[in-house]
Amino acid sequence: MSYFRLLSNLWQNLITGWALVGGFILIMIVCINVFSIIGGIFLIPLQGDFELTQMGIAVAVFCFLPYCQLYKHNISAEIFTSRANIKTQLLLSIVASFVAFLFSILLVWRMYEGMSDQRAYNYTSTILQFPIWITFLPIIFSLCLLAIASLITLKQDFNSHKSLRYKLKSR
Repeated sequence: MSYFRLLSNLWQNLITGWALVGGFILIMIVCINVFSIIGGIFLIPLQGDFELTQMGIAVAVFCFLPYCQLYKHNISAEIFTSRANIKTQLLLSIVASFVAFLFSILLVWRMYEGMSDQRAYNYTSTILQFPIWITFLPIIFSLCLLAIASLITLKQDFNSHKSLRYKLKSR
């Protein structure tokens, strides 16, 4: 097994585990909201449930991004590319992986700057007084994983493109 394949498997397992963390966060948000609704019926609602939902959903969505990139479950415009030949589809896939990599690096940079500002100004949630900058940490980690997933898919797309070119030349 090649070094790249071994490292790729390690990253794929980490990315899959991180997506499961996002799923767990969503389950916890559902439980928090159910508890708050039931508590509201008995006049003891959970304080800050909106804040927890807002922060939790943001983190959970970002947890899923690397998984979606790695397994190519992102939104695509297949209606336009389904009739294109396989070579064109592979080239578009290479471009998409490269753009995803660049976009993830840009977002890591901007989210880090945003987190730094949130921390410097001591922004907190209104009810719970939870420091907002802490929610940026798993989001930035997710974006780093997204960059890695983009590189993995870029390498896979290049390999597919090379093998297709080899098959076409050998005919």
